[in-house]
Amino acid sequence: MLWTRGLVLLLCWGVTSGELQAVERDGARDEVRSDSRRQRSPPPVEPLDFGFVPAAVYDTHAYYEPGTIGILFHVVHAFLYIVQPNSFPKDLIVKVVQQNKGGVKVEEWRKPENVVLLLQWIHYESGFLICAVVGIVFVVFTPIIAACFCMCRCCDNCGGEMHQRQRKNADCYRGFFTASLFTTTVFIILGVLVAYAANHNISSQIKNTRRLINTNMRDLKTFANNTPAQVEYLTAQYTTAKNKVLSDLDNIGPLLGARIHSNLEKEVVPALDAALRMAGAKVESAVKAMRETKEALENVSSSLETLQDGMGKLQASLAGERASLSNTLSDPACTNGAVSHTCNTIRSTLTQLGINADFSKLPDVSRALANVNTILKVDLSNIVQKGYASFNDTPTLVKDQTKNIVSALPRVKGMLDKIGNEIMAFAKMFPVEASLANFTIFLNQQHKTIESFYPQVDQMDFYRWIGCVAMLCAVVLVLAFNILGLLCGTCGYDKQATPTTRGCLSNTGGNLLMAGVGFSFIFAWVLMGLVTTMFVVGGNIEKLMCEPLSNRQLFKIIDTPFLVHPEKKNFLPAMLFQNPNIDLTLGAMYRECYENNGLYHALQLENIFNINSFLNRTVYNKDLGKVLEGVKVDLKNVALLEQVGRDNLMNFANSGLGEIDYPAYLAELNKGITLVDLLTFCSDLEEQADQLPRGALENALKGHASSIRTIHREQVVPLEQAMSTLSQSIKLLQKTSSDLPVKVTNILSAIDAAEYLITNNASYVVKQEAKGFVQTLVGYFQQYTNWVKNSLTAEVAQCKPISNIVDSAEIVACSFIIDSVNTFWFGLGGCCILLIPSIIISVKLSKYYRRMDTEDVFEDSSYNDTLNWFPRASAPPSDW
Repeated sequence: MLWTRGLVLLLCWGVTSGELQAVERDGARDEVRSDSRRQRSPPPVEPLDFGFVPAAVYDTHAYYEPGTIGILFHVVHAFLYIVQPNSFPKDLIVKVVQQNKGGVKVEEWRKPENVVLLLQWIHYESGFLICAVVGIVFVVFTPIIAACFCMCRCCDNCGGEMHQRQRKNADCYRGFFTASLFTTTVFIILGVLVAYAANHNISSQIKNTRRLINTNMRDLKTFANNTPAQVEYLTAQYTTAKNKVLSDLDNIGPLLGARIHSNLEKEVVPALDAALRMAGAKVESAVKAMRETKEALENVSSSLETLQDGMGKLQASLAGERASLSNTLSDPACTNGAVSHTCNTIRSTLTQLGINADFSKLPDVSRALANVNTILKVDLSNIVQKGYASFNDTPTLVKDQTKNIVSALPRVKGMLDKIGNEIMAFAKMFPVEASLANFTIFLNQQHKTIESFYPQVDQMDFYRWIGCVAMLCAVVLVLAFNILGLLCGTCGYDKQATPTTRGCLSNTGGNLLMAGVGFSFIFAWVLMGLVTTMFVVGGNIEKLMCEPLSNRQLFKIIDTPFLVHPEKKNFLPAMLFQNPNIDLTLGAMYRECYENNGLYHALQLENIFNINSFLNRTVYNKDLGKVLEGVKVDLKNVALLEQVGRDNLMNFANSGLGEIDYPAYLAELNKGITLVDLLTFCSDLEEQADQLPRGALENALKGHASSIRTIHREQVVPLEQAMSTLSQSIKLLQKTSSDLPVKVTNILSAIDAAEYLITNNASYVVKQEAKGFVQTLVGYFQQYTNWVKNSLTAEVAQCKPISNIVDSAEIVACSFIIDSVNTFWFGLGGCCILLIPSIIISVKLSKYYRRMDTEDVFEDSSYNDTLNWFPRASAPPSDW
């Protein structure tokens, strides 16, 4: 129990960290619950890196793959399932144990309830009982039958008479008996090989048992050696949380100020962004929007001037070209009947040579442009940046107004150092290293003790191996007589020889078969007795121990409440902690250890040690919260946008963009420069000129087409470009001016609300953020305690070696020994059963190989035509 208690003491300090989270919820959460419910959830805590607990590497792999012999194991398991198909009788065993805790008394079994249990047990064991009865009958009757058989043969019965009757189908009988005996012998050989393989497997696996013992011992030593280092690592990582808390306290100005600033920013930044959002969400975007507005107004002014001047020149050019073309069409050549139609067609299109749009009546934008130029003289970007600067200066302001907290840092540091010292002292209260050192010494002593038994185990296994081989040799002896008898009888048999004249080799074969029969009677009942004993013992161990241990049903029996002791609900916590009411079972502990969890979690040590008073006195210290409750910050002097900036925004909204007659501009812009596309007109004119006879008129018309193309290139194209620029600028101005007053009003309203928030709600925000800052500091300790709890659950003192011991014991006892023993009796039992037909067939077959004393003689009689039988060893007299 010393090492068990040492392991318990090793991890008891972990409850200190495991309880911190509950205490934190009982204290700090109640303090902030109402505010967080009203406003927001606590701010996220920066994750701390505690590294990795030094891991223990265990060598034992508690898994066994039997290989080829596993096929035989499965066959034996299938046979046992046929013999015993009932499920594991958990309830029956529990009742039997509970009713016989004071010992088994004969008079107690006369009670009706015990009689029912006995009948239930007999029903469960019915398969084994039937097979055992068969084996006992075999053991009892085999020597009796052998004695009767010997006396019967001595009286020349049961095949003892040295006379063989002649039959026509004698060869068929002999062949059938030979084949039957050969087949039986082959199956007996297979049984011997199965039994020998199982016998050899036991010896081979006993050597592997040493490997399992050595690796399990090494794992236990690894467990004992690594656990102190893991505990020390856990305690040392408190420094990580402590240093982070001290670092945050040293930088309380920037951190707390940034939090206050961030909280205010949620309301302030949207207002400022609304004020500055013309083309984007930043200050430069607003300035850019103003400059783009100015640029658009300048483009409108210059484009309008260009269009007005250019349209006048274009109108004059087209009028001159129209007059010139009309004079050309007045030529006498156009009066000819062949060309008059073409000239008339051209003359009808002259009215299309004129301008379409009229920009002379559009109003100018000089007033709006002058207002925008005036607005741009004020640096709005600089004004807003000043507001941002005053807002972003909150951390400095907080730092100046939290000097009382900074002055309290030495006291806070002292408190945190005290907590760390108490945790270290609490961990050192228990003699962990001394207990584990004693545990290591105990393991070394036990390992040496176990190793001292290895020679005796090897000697006992050698004797066992010899005994099993001796049993198999008895069967092999019978097989040798059968095989030699078959060989001698078959090879020495002569079909021409009569029963009395058979050769020596054939007679020897028959005698060897009868010798095999004799040894079969001598050994069969002894071997069957041994087989029956091993069958009953090994089969029940397999069904009642190995299978329940494999599917963990055995743990359910052991963990049955009040089974081990009538006054103790759970025996394991009663044995370890003297508290049977803890819900700790052997099966649950095995599952936790099988998953390689920590011993702290497997033994449920959190139910043993109550250290809430220690936590209230150390880790959770309300003095730290009181220090931060005195934080007072005044943000009334923060101005996000000065009056000059406000006036500038209002002037921009009233700059005259909305007074521009945008429909008039768009109506003229939607018209074309000319009434007709000049290039199309030129192409049509050239096509009609080509229809005229060659001469001066044709050349003149083509010259006019060339002049019109020149007008299009030099005058119309620049005007079209100016119209495009004017169209883009007008659309931009129209889009900007449509909702500009409303946007500016909303911007100013949002800024007023943000400034009101900063000015009037600053104390509330500061209070909330101070609480959030406290929660952040406590959150670092929560991370540490959660990390410790998780580490204790899964990483510290991983108890995989304990489950490995159980699994190794199952492998050694069941897979190495019981499976091999069951396979041995299975093979040997088959041999014993097959000896019965071997005896019968050998007796029958020996009559065909042995030399008889008399034989049946058939001769032709001189007195009649019938055959006469002379049962003599010699021929009948000639005068018969």
